[in-house]
Amino acid sequence: MRWSSKGGESMAGATFLSAPALLGPRAGGLPSVSVTSSPARRQHAYVCCHAKAGGSEAAAAAREEPPRFRRRDLIGGCMGTAVGLEIIDGSTGVATAADLIERRQRSEFQSSIKGTLTAAIQAKPELVPSLLTLALNDAMTYDKATKSGGPNGSIRLSAEINRPENSGLSAALDMLTDAKKEIDSYSKGGPIAFADLIQIAAQQALKQTFLDAAIAKTGGNEEKGRTLYSAYGSSGQWGLFDKIFGREDTQEPDPEGRVPKWSSASVQEMKHKFIAVGFGPRQLAVMSAFLGPDQAATEAKLIADPDCRPWVEKYQRSRETVSRTDYEVDLITTLTKLSYLGQKINYEAYTYPKQKINLGKLKL
Repeated sequence: MRWSSKGGESMAGATFLSAPALLGPRAGGLPSVSVTSSPARRQHAYVCCHAKAGGSEAAAAAREEPPRFRRRDLIGGCMGTAVGLEIIDGSTGVATAADLIERRQRSEFQSSIKGTLTAAIQAKPELVPSLLTLALNDAMTYDKATKSGGPNGSIRLSAEINRPENSGLSAALDMLTDAKKEIDSYSKGGPIAFADLIQIAAQQALKQTFLDAAIAKTGGNEEKGRTLYSAYGSSGQWGLFDKIFGREDTQEPDPEGRVPKWSSASVQEMKHKFIAVGFGPRQLAVMSAFLGPDQAATEAKLIADPDCRPWVEKYQRSRETVSRTDYEVDLITTLTKLSYLGQKINYEAYTYPKQKINLGKLKL
């Protein structure tokens, strides 16, 4: 903070720092993954604000003690249309205008991707179960011992999609390939990675099942169902998932034998695989919709296992409630963790050059 006084008019220079929520990988709550960033690009930016002093006594007091500003004074009075800036302790780090622009670019691109995928899913709702299994199988190649595999887009490669455990998933992959062409056509920051596309498609497919359940609870009335989902649903629980955006596609298929064929695997084999990637019976039970096209049949299989039974029953009860909170929130949490297993996230992916602004010519 700089402070000076001249001719009864006081001037303050404030450094705008990013809030924890805006700091991407540096903020609390983000996954413990490797981060690609460009520290050298971070620079301090100063904005000068004018405040009227009320006479010589006020000016003298101002010289002795710098004034205290409220955030809305600086942002509302000085920046006008500035959105999302925070003034916080300098130890957190400095966000330049470029940082904020890049985050907005990524957010807008992600919103467009979701729109494209939602339209594709609504056109072919029968592919929802396959989209969920596609995301699961791409991620389940993760190996903790070697830190290899995971949701890296390898399932798009012919050597992997044609494996027995991925039987029946080609139509879902074809749909995403077509969607990718549309997405790449409007992307300003390069083509979207299949690794990102597959996981976001699972997110949108899951949202569609949540919305469909809400509509069903209102007797099939779509308007009331959407209102119910907005009021009681889990749409606000996707924040962390959305931040994990910037996976990199691998160019080689992951090793064979890492993913069971869920339809024929025993519950013990399923549990073993989930435990191997850091999950357990709880996550296995909540992801029953990802394990095949018939969720009821999968749960009937899981409920016979004493470790899975209490969780299956818990989520079945939750789905009968209006809000379905336990089921939907736990499922979102599990998918989020699954979606970055072993991945290095580039938090500057899909950004593009910005028009340079000469701060010296800004009229505040």
